[in-house]
Amino acid sequence: MQAIGSYEGGKMLFLGLGTGLGSTMIVDGIVEPMDLGHLPYKKCTYEDYLGKRGLKWLGKKQWRKAVEKIVSLLIKALEPDYVVIGGGNVNKLKRLPEKCRLGKNANAFKGGFRLWEDARESKHSVQKESKGQ
Repeated sequence: MQAIGSYEGGKMLFLGLGTGLGSTMIVDGIVEPMDLGHLPYKKCTYEDYLGKRGLKWLGKKQWRKAVEKIVSLLIKALEPDYVVIGGGNVNKLKRLPEKCRLGKNANAFKGGFRLWEDARESKHSVQKESKGQ
């Protein structure tokens, strides 16, 4: 929901730093949930480095470096126009990597409202088509 609420057009990558690593890509309004956290990285996965376990295992300073490195790799691979980083641990970052902006929890509500509006518009569109309008 936070990804949908954070979307401002184009190609956006959303990363949620929390217990694990949440990830979603939105391209021209089309939402593609992803599971990037389970991709292998070094001896573990991206999630092992950027999630809660990684923060505990690496410590804050090294975890921040891992966030910067992994986000830069994902930007190179996926070529988003911008990246939104949210989740419960985003406040532990001192600065955001290049091309990134901070996600806001309130955007989850905005995302829910967007979905609701999209669903209503789709329903009305289908009803008009079935009535021949």
